[in-house]
Amino acid sequence: MSKKAKKVSVVGTINTAIDTTKETAKKANNYALKTTETTVLESISVVSQWQEVGNKALEGGLKLLNNQQEIVFDTLEMVKDHVTESKKRFTKLFA
Repeated sequence: MSKKAKKVSVVGTINTAIDTTKETAKKANNYALKTTETTVLESISVVSQWQEVGNKALEGGLKLLNNQQEIVFDTLEMVKDHVTESKKRFTKLFA
């Protein structure tokens, strides 16, 4: 074989290796894109579910807060009535 034939053969081998590398890189990139897309879509789905759970917990917490507030105001009203009645009795007792 002549030197020219060996050079063409080496160049052909290098070009084939470069083409193979490019194809492999494209396949790896496409796989990474598909995997990333799947991961993002699943993450969005999971976050949506947790957001629903959070909304339900928040609604329940607000209902509980409302009930506790009503209990406090009812108790304050009863204390006020009791103090008013006690004042009347105390005034009658010492007046």
